[in-house]
Amino acid sequence: MVHRRMPRPSELAPLLRPAPLTLDRTAAKLARATSIGDLRLLARKRAPRAVFDYTDGAAEDEVSLRRAREVWASVEFSPTVLRDVSRVDTGREILGGPSALPFVLAPTGFTRMMHTEGERAVAAVAAQAGIPYTLSTMGSTTIEGVAEAGRGGRHWFQLYLWRDRSVARELVSRAAAAGYDTLLLTVDTPVGGNRRRDTRNGLSIPPSLSLRTFLDGARHPRWWFDLLTTEPLTFESLAAGGGTPFEVINRVFDPALTLDDVTWLRENWPGKLVIKGIQSVTDARRVVDAGADAVLLSNHGGRQLDRAPVPAELIEPVVQELGDDAEVLVDTGIMHGGDVVAAVALGARAALVGRAYLYGLMAGGQAGVQRAVEILRAEVERTMQLLGVTHIKDLRPEHIRLRSAIRAPAHPDGGRAAGAPGR
Repeated sequence: MVHRRMPRPSELAPLLRPAPLTLDRTAAKLARATSIGDLRLLARKRAPRAVFDYTDGAAEDEVSLRRAREVWASVEFSPTVLRDVSRVDTGREILGGPSALPFVLAPTGFTRMMHTEGERAVAAVAAQAGIPYTLSTMGSTTIEGVAEAGRGGRHWFQLYLWRDRSVARELVSRAAAAGYDTLLLTVDTPVGGNRRRDTRNGLSIPPSLSLRTFLDGARHPRWWFDLLTTEPLTFESLAAGGGTPFEVINRVFDPALTLDDVTWLRENWPGKLVIKGIQSVTDARRVVDAGADAVLLSNHGGRQLDRAPVPAELIEPVVQELGDDAEVLVDTGIMHGGDVVAAVALGARAALVGRAYLYGLMAGGQAGVQRAVEILRAEVERTMQLLGVTHIKDLRPEHIRLRSAIRAPAHPDGGRAAGAPGR
């Protein structure tokens, strides 16, 4: 028998605690986001289809991106228990400087297209979080503007080389003068990848008011209002002209890039030099012998050569080959702090994340980027605690193993590794 009675007012009081009322709907939605996958869903609603797909998509059939996601999702952690994990240290030295977390915010092109606050917002968040931010040659904010917005933080610059080397000399000189400490040379883009979503959406840079974009803009009036009432959306580091992303890349970048250019940069850049886009042990050794301080294992987020090697699977053999000669970084498909922990356990010095913070930027500007970093930070800390590890430097290969992804497993970002489009 259940004996019922009327509750006392004193018993109801602790239950009647409504959530604080906020008139900022964006802030409320960001606060409810518990994963990068949640931010991705918000971004999809707030940004025009062509803009979202430019960020979310990859090349050809998007196999490279899908495989990268599957491998990170296949990680199996091996925890140790009965350890005092009341405090964890997530900081480490990356390329001669401090970072509060074992990840770096990666270079992304035309970032103000995702949200008008663009690179300045990302740089400000990175400086506050104590992690490096990398400005792209294809960025929509100047080298000096990013340095000002992220004052007090670490700034890296990503460089594409094109036919006119004098432009590269100028950019390298400006980055050094503005206090950038690391240069990333991207080498996996001799020609542009075939990004079918961009073609289907009719994406142009800068965005144009075609009938398609006009109709889509009617569903995203805030984005178009920001675009039309703020400073013009352009490439700030190069005069690339307009057109599709594929056309811009093929018109500007130099397909004759060779190892001699790595040597040339080493002679002209005073800071740390990273070669981005390494996809084999042999190439890793070649560029380090030519003077690189680090290699970034990357297939460009799946946006260049489809069915390229999965960067996560290259970490261990490249680390074994290079030893103490150079640091190893990795990107592509990283959507969870557990992915970052796994990368470090495999031997990477740090991971670079791109799409993860761009989803936050599209979802809510600088506040959205901040939320993305908060989510990743919490996931890194929690994964370390559950592994029984208190210092990043103590992560080892024995803490994880990569399992074959026979089926497309669920990714911890809340989406599906194989089915969900995006990085």
